[in-house]
Amino acid sequence: MSNGILEKSVTADESSLDTSRLEQRAYSEEILSEYERSTRKNLFFILILAGAIIITALIAVTIGPLDISIIDSYKIIFSHIVSGGSARTGTIADNAVWLVRLPRVLAGILTGFGLGIAGGVMQPLLKNPMASPFTLGISTSAGFGASLAIAFGAVIGISTVSVVASAFFFSMLSIVIILLISRWKNAAPQVIILTGISISYLFNAGISILQYFVDPIYTKEMTLWMTGSLYKGSWDNLKYIFPLILIISLYLIVKSKDLNAISSGDEVAKSIGINLKRTRISLLVASAVITATLVSFMGTIGFVGLVAPHMVRMIIGGDNRFVVIGSGLAGALLIIISDIIALHAMTPIVLPIGIITTVMGVPLFLYLILKMMKGNL
Repeated sequence: MSNGILEKSVTADESSLDTSRLEQRAYSEEILSEYERSTRKNLFFILILAGAIIITALIAVTIGPLDISIIDSYKIIFSHIVSGGSARTGTIADNAVWLVRLPRVLAGILTGFGLGIAGGVMQPLLKNPMASPFTLGISTSAGFGASLAIAFGAVIGISTVSVVASAFFFSMLSIVIILLISRWKNAAPQVIILTGISISYLFNAGISILQYFVDPIYTKEMTLWMTGSLYKGSWDNLKYIFPLILIISLYLIVKSKDLNAISSGDEVAKSIGINLKRTRISLLVASAVITATLVSFMGTIGFVGLVAPHMVRMIIGGDNRFVVIGSGLAGALLIIISDIIALHAMTPIVLPIGIITTVMGVPLFLYLILKMMKGNL
């Protein structure tokens, strides 16, 4: 009798165990299926962004102050590509399309992609939705370096190359200061953000002092540089910018998977073997170098690094493997559209692109503040 009861009990336990295994398997399959759907959706979104950039870029190279037909514009570009990209031109149309429009568009794509991807890394890295390449004072310090070179140029004739070099030097100096302080305080995100804000105020004060004492002609030049422009997007400059942005961007994209763990918490990141201090510093430096390079050549173009990541995150969620590259693509698209507006909003006056990106970015910035106040971000 007892054996029969025992057998029934064992059978019931085995049945219950089988049911539990089936439920776990079904749950695992459901999670896997949801993950695959999410991945396909994110990849589709990335492809849409890439396609939108190509279409917008093709439109951008055909419009400008000169009346050059779409077909003629593409013929000029194709002929130069076939001939090996020779910069030797004969007609005004050739010069306009090959030496001005196309490098300007390519510079816009590189600038937007670099600033966007840097912002896409900094926000989860510093665990702050308001973090961007400019929160750390990189742009302001670069602005001080450029303003200083312009001010000295008024006296001793410093060249444009020296302005770029000075801007890059001071932007990297701000990063060195941040790293030294964060190393002292164990690289805490809050310390990095507060240090960046302090540096930004300090160099802003320096820019104001320079503008107060120099000739108004050079003050205007400083202001134009601080509002950003793509007019330095020449073939000569692109050959320096492109390799650096490409290499560092690839590094950030590869390391983006670590950002998911960091976003889940320091303990989670440590549990899977991530060295938080080393990872934060390496990603921070890489993002800073991208920003410093672009700002040194193109001037201060604000809000792209802040706006682009949030635009992407609102659509595809918080998977940083896709958010980082998506932020770069969204930033590139935003810059191209902004430059088209800057060129044609007040023809024949060309507005600084930094003004356009700021006007477009401020409404989203205010929206994010309201979300934070409601506790939804």
